[in-house]
Amino acid sequence: MGAAGTTPGPQAPAYDGRTSLGAVACRYRGGEIDPADLPMVAAGALVAGLDTPALCELAGLPRNAAAGDVRDLFEQALAEAGIELPDPALARRHALHRLVVRFLDGEIDPAGLVTDDWWELEDGTAEERSFVRLVPQCMCCLDYTLQTDRRTWAAELRIAALALTASAPVGPGC
Repeated sequence: MGAAGTTPGPQAPAYDGRTSLGAVACRYRGGEIDPADLPMVAAGALVAGLDTPALCELAGLPRNAAAGDVRDLFEQALAEAGIELPDPALARRHALHRLVVRFLDGEIDPAGLVTDDWWELEDGTAEERSFVRLVPQCMCCLDYTLQTDRRTWAAELRIAALALTASAPVGPGC
């Protein structure tokens, strides 16, 4: 919890070992997992019965370990476990679909979508591109890029999000 008068930061995702390490690899590759959380992911995987030398070493790292070291160990642990890192573009598309579901569920408001770099999405379906086209690159661009008021923009985002969730699945992977 933050100090009095401040907003608490987002909670770190909880991984209890039942989460597939392959799914975690996809979320990691899609930019959804903070490297600081990976030692706990590794501990969960150990508890679930997966045991590799790099996974053991990673589980022993503190939360404030150097991000580069954590990433290297995580990727080594995946290789030792026979889990390939997914294609970055595919992982990013899966991340977009998960984000859209969270938006539709009310976990994220429209302005919360602006904080990411979805405009860099390289590939994708027409539905993905339609949604991403509505998301400005940054908060300072929000007022400059909107041709409509914020309510209309939020409604357009929702329509595009619904179309995206109704479209064909992204494909294999995450």
